[in-house]
Amino acid sequence: MAPTALALILGWWLAAASGAQHVPRPSLSLHPSHGVSLGDAVTLRCHLPRPAARVELYKEERWLLAKQEDVDMAQDVAEFTLDGVQKEDAVKYQCQYRVSKPRGTSELSDPVELVLTDPSYPPPAISLSPKEAVEMGTNVTIQCCNQEYEGIIFLHKDGLSAPLQHQKPDGGGTATFTLFEVTPADSGTYRCSYRIGGSYFLSSLLGENVTLEVVAGDGKPKHPHPTGDNGWPHGTLVASVAGSCAAAFAFILVLVASFLLAARRQWIQSRGATPRSYEALQFQVPPADSQALTYAELQTLTPSTPPPCSFTTPEPPTIYAEVGTGGPR
Repeated sequence: MAPTALALILGWWLAAASGAQHVPRPSLSLHPSHGVSLGDAVTLRCHLPRPAARVELYKEERWLLAKQEDVDMAQDVAEFTLDGVQKEDAVKYQCQYRVSKPRGTSELSDPVELVLTDPSYPPPAISLSPKEAVEMGTNVTIQCCNQEYEGIIFLHKDGLSAPLQHQKPDGGGTATFTLFEVTPADSGTYRCSYRIGGSYFLSSLLGENVTLEVVAGDGKPKHPHPTGDNGWPHGTLVASVAGSCAAAFAFILVLVASFLLAARRQWIQSRGATPRSYEALQFQVPPADSQALTYAELQTLTPSTPPPCSFTTPEPPTIYAEVGTGGPR
């Protein structure tokens, strides 16, 4: 019985220890989340997934304890307010909490960045292409230019707390953002800002805005030429008719040629395949001098008919001649 009791006690102790160590992670948020300027006040809220006895706020500088607060067991949020923030406050923050029963400490929350806007940095310029209202499915380009300062350029849309996109500018200080196949949900006002490089999160003010208007297309094809009664462009209709006529004419020619070839083949077969033989010819030539040609007889051999689709070299005809050298008989 002793080993069984020891195993039960050991299992209970391990379960208790694991329960004490498993404490859900909290989350941290900023209020306001953006647009905080030097000298303003900002509140950091640590959201607790379970009742806690103490909540601690840590700052990125070696993760030193910035503040701690004893909270009521009924609270699910602990707030930390920073008054008159300065440049050195523009860093990352995390929070964690402690529970007493069973005793345990949660993991640190995901870090959040406190970004401060510094009016001493000029806002970036912005442009929109195309500028007029665009139809659904169009690609829209927004360019933000910051020629004087390095850093990352951010694209903002009014009504959203977080930036839509961000990227490093090119050598000319310009960042190009593309909205692919826009929909009416992309309509709105857009602005840009840029974040100064360095150990602190300092940003410029939001620059001038551009407004994007996305309209639904009418679904009708657009033709560059005037259309006829049936909705087809006149040029397209003429080309279509001409092409149909040419195709019909070519088809008729093929039929006629096939008919003529078949008729000629039948005519040849009806006449027979033996060609007309050549008869011997005799010529009388009057004498021109003492050595006159009395007669000549020419005879050619009947050529044989070659098989179809074969190419043979015909033999030269055989020529017979008899020449007299004496006087008249």
